[in-house]
Amino acid sequence: MKFPCTLKSYQPSSSQRRDESAAVITLRPVDPSDLDQFFNHQLDPMANHMAAFAAKNPSDRGVFNHHWQNILGDESITVRTIESDGAVVGSVLMYLNDDVPEISYWIDKAYWGQGVTTDAVGQFLKEFTARPIRARTVVDNMGSIKVLERWGFTEVGRAKDFANARGTVVEEVIMELSA
Repeated sequence: MKFPCTLKSYQPSSSQRRDESAAVITLRPVDPSDLDQFFNHQLDPMANHMAAFAAKNPSDRGVFNHHWQNILGDESITVRTIESDGAVVGSVLMYLNDDVPEISYWIDKAYWGQGVTTDAVGQFLKEFTARPIRARTVVDNMGSIKVLERWGFTEVGRAKDFANARGTVVEEVIMELSA
């Protein structure tokens, strides 16, 4: 199962962290009402391009609902809603890929570059402590690569796969956070 979008073995102290916004970032269990916001987030063409591994037709609510029904119904998947000052701005999850945990996330494009993803991934890694954990991102998604490197992930491989959002085969960086 592929999930869109996609993490150093240290956690920066508050004095080392980027503080681009004074927003309070929180994670919480997904509420069914969050799905409307998640659906709206994934409609953005640029977000789909950067994620690469998105639905063939992002505007198909039935496919979206089925995808999220599978996620929420699978007890092996840990998923959280990301809030910024109480507003639903994305999701972060861990699923098993060939028995290895992988982290994946999707953030509303309006919140890119504000440190929201970095904070949310850091919080998630504190909650989900199994290691190793992997992440995948297309090679040109520098924002996601920087988030992953910030938390200690290092490149362990590359893979090529077809990406619906780009209509072509793309190269992914496979990153891993060990102990």
